[in-house]
Amino acid sequence: MTDLMAITALGAVAPYEFQIGGLVIRENTELALASLSLGRGQGAPTILGTSMPDVGQWLAGPEVSAFWMAPNQWFIEGQGRAHEDFAAIVKAAAPDCAVTEQTDGWVAFDVYSNDGFKPLEGLLEKLVNIDLNGFGVGTALRTGLHHMSVYLIRRSDTHVTIMGMRTFAAALCHALESTAVRLR
Repeated sequence: MTDLMAITALGAVAPYEFQIGGLVIRENTELALASLSLGRGQGAPTILGTSMPDVGQWLAGPEVSAFWMAPNQWFIEGQGRAHEDFAAIVKAAAPDCAVTEQTDGWVAFDVYSNDGFKPLEGLLEKLVNIDLNGFGVGTALRTGLHHMSVYLIRRSDTHVTIMGMRTFAAALCHALESTAVRLR
């Protein structure tokens, strides 16, 4: 049997990382994802100590994080759990909900600013059409970036995660890197 080797969404053995000035773009290959949907009349569960956030919000909990996707639907995130059967863990915590494994369907890029929020804000201004004044810590939203639909999660003043469909990993990476270079 052939020895198989795990590769990233960009086809590499190691996660992509790019730095220019105070801006760092890093592929997050350790992020596990599962979608969770409620049935009719169900209340939102608490998953491993994390409550389900309201519309447009992201919430970090003790073991997992969650962000709102649509009415009665959330993404559950497990940092450092990409190699686990994450959907089974979420399903065990919410047995009455519909849970679907999403880890391999998405690519996540963490964008950090080492120089405060200014370089990060400049990058976002060029890439997405959102009101940055309303995009505070704990906000999660879906928007367009070039020809792709992406989720933006504001984890801190200097850290944003941009998630896109795995099939668009190279295009999303190119958009982030080329925009960062143009801003320099």
